[in-house]
Amino acid sequence: MRIARWRDGAAIAEGFVEADHVVPFADGGSVASVLAAGLDAAHELHARTLRDARGRRPMSEVRLLAPVAPPSVRDFVTFEEHVEGVSAGVEGKSNVADEWYDAPTFYFTNPHTILGPGEPVRPPATERLDFELELAAVIGGVPGSDGANLDPEAAAGHIFGYTIMNDWSARDLQAREMKVRLGPCKGKDFGTSLGPWIVTADELAPLLDDDGYLAVRAEVRVNGELIGDDLMSNMGWPFPELVAYASRNSRVVPGDVLGSGTVGNGGCLGELWGRNGRLSPPPLAEGDVVAMSIEGVGELTAAVGPAVDGGPIAVARPRPRRRHRA
Repeated sequence: MRIARWRDGAAIAEGFVEADHVVPFADGGSVASVLAAGLDAAHELHARTLRDARGRRPMSEVRLLAPVAPPSVRDFVTFEEHVEGVSAGVEGKSNVADEWYDAPTFYFTNPHTILGPGEPVRPPATERLDFELELAAVIGGVPGSDGANLDPEAAAGHIFGYTIMNDWSARDLQAREMKVRLGPCKGKDFGTSLGPWIVTADELAPLLDDDGYLAVRAEVRVNGELIGDDLMSNMGWPFPELVAYASRNSRVVPGDVLGSGTVGNGGCLGELWGRNGRLSPPPLAEGDVVAMSIEGVGELTAAVGPAVDGGPIAVARPRPRRRHRA
């Protein structure tokens, strides 16, 4: 099954994708309610929706939106090859910290700046705009589970499906922020593209390899030129282990999005800059079109729009460090 959200004129609709058509949910529900009900309930709803099929529209007559409005977005860093290349650009030498191997590290990014298919990104003022090609798991509900402290087997049941994720990045802003030992923040939180839809986990299950990794091919092109390609099975951890780690001493809830982290072999420009020792290929510029495709999922395309000038930034002022009011 494929689940999507779309704009039809002034209205927003949510439902299933069938071939080149979209069909609203038979019960008038939302993607959020379908995710909360879980995968088994979604299959039942799918059967009812196809029997009814009211409101069926050609996809060419609607505009797809981001397939989910996530309550949270965790972005992991699971591809060793990506870390090798990016570290070369940031630190001057290729280095994967020993701590990377110990656990699947992630950061939280902004759920309020999610972009849909074809929606242009409006970056901050930056000289090093980059994309990041990722596959993202979308969490669904499981009856009787609160999504806390899951083991990998239980975590697998919480993966409702997958979508493509583009973690847009302003590398110059990110580099400054990371020197403060915190972040990234403004180097990342201006936009994350998701889409074109959610493909349910059972659809991709035949593509799991013997070790439990999704052996699907991922590619990214800029203005039609292939920049990077990789297999998702090169992740250091399979998705159920990412979900389990995210839930450790915490919770995952329906609608949460967990990005795989950027694939290797050119999944972002930053990796290639590190390997090449120069800004080649060049940073993204206004008008560039980034197209990402992942086998079994689809294609997510967006253009770079004009930058947004956020105005001057206040710098820190020296303070006297008094311990009591004057």
